[in-house]
Amino acid sequence: MRPQSKDQAAAILAALGGVDNIDEIEPCTTRLRSLVRDASRVDAAGLRAAGAFGVMISGRVVQVVVGPHVDLIATDLDELM
Repeated sequence: MRPQSKDQAAAILAALGGVDNIDEIEPCTTRLRSLVRDASRVDAAGLRAAGAFGVMISGRVVQVVVGPHVDLIATDLDELM
């Protein structure tokens, strides 16, 4: 885990509703694509505060645009989960 991204990954994880709210998460080009159990627990403003450029929520699917370093953040998230 990179020290500079540890806090960002932790903030993203919390804003997605925590570990117990995430069924699946994977990187895709510039986005983290997540399948959450309860979309009402997702804090879009918290995701933006954590550095997301955009957030799209459709049903249980949450896409968090984080940029080209998405793979590094995904690795950090895996370590936190």
